[in-house]
Amino acid sequence: MKKSLLCGVVAAALALAVSPALAADISFIRGIGQGDFKDLSKEAGAALGYRNMAPAAPLGITGFDIGVEASAISINKSSNYWKSAFGDDAPSYLIIPKIRARKGLPFGIDIGAMYSYVPSSNVKLYGAELSKSILDGTMATPAVGVRATYTKLAGVSDLGLQTYGVDASISKGFLFITPYAGAGMMWINSEAKGNLQTLATASPLGPLKEETISVPRVFGGLKISPFPLLGITAEAEYAARPIYSLKVALSF
Repeated sequence: MKKSLLCGVVAAALALAVSPALAADISFIRGIGQGDFKDLSKEAGAALGYRNMAPAAPLGITGFDIGVEASAISINKSSNYWKSAFGDDAPSYLIIPKIRARKGLPFGIDIGAMYSYVPSSNVKLYGAELSKSILDGTMATPAVGVRATYTKLAGVSDLGLQTYGVDASISKGFLFITPYAGAGMMWINSEAKGNLQTLATASPLGPLKEETISVPRVFGGLKISPFPLLGITAEAEYAARPIYSLKVALSF
């Protein structure tokens, strides 16, 4: 377990540097059945969901957090659906680099947004989040918060996909280190389009129906603030598949 977590975090840490080498267009070369399409939607939706990447405490009305993030999700590369999506050359990990920002508002409310473009591919992604503090946390007590999220895939003409999520988390800071953990649900809506739908319709498999899938998620992470204004956050999540993320941000 520890070895798997370490490998995943290292993969996420290297994501921004290696993503151009791993990236490729998602463009289907053959049709897939409804069962494969559901499995593809579940894994792709989990990969493209809005990551937590923050302790539960609110930023406060003057708070702001902006940085770069990379997530790596282990996928079933030997599956027919990923082979079809990547022209028989599916990677072991999907690497998703992002930029994201989060702003504190009154009443313990934070809002955020993110954008992703995977270099040398047609994969683009954008999303938004809204969080509310239930307990702000003190020197002696933890912070507790709830959050709602949304993401939408763009740029891939063969697949329409969007996710909605709700989760709750708890965190407690110790000096410059703040561990956190949480759980929630993600709902994935997907639609076969373009070449994927054409290939399926022309085959004995028939046209593909839209899928709506619910996926439970659990996550835990650690934010380290070694210097003023700098925050480094590492997170591991399980939502259909293991997901590992790393974020470096300016926080104030």
